[in-house]
Amino acid sequence: MAPSMTDQSPTDIAQMPFEAALAELEEIVRKLEQGSVPLEDSIRIYERGEALKKHCETLLKSAEARIEKIGLGPDGTVRGAAPLDVDA
Repeated sequence: MAPSMTDQSPTDIAQMPFEAALAELEEIVRKLEQGSVPLEDSIRIYERGEALKKHCETLLKSAEARIEKIGLGPDGTVRGAAPLDVDA
């Protein structure tokens, strides 16, 4: 059985793939929106949600840095690929 969000430590988040972190974050949002979680638990899972959000943002920024832009020549043919210039 997979550990629940309350069974994992914050260090576990750093090892999570994007999809798993996002799924857990969505689960946290659903629980908080339902309003059926006791206050102390709400605070704890909200804090975990913040950590998951930061982790997802970091993974997305890393993925963006790896994306390549395709260079086209004047005739529309592909000249090659270059790393994405995120500052442009």
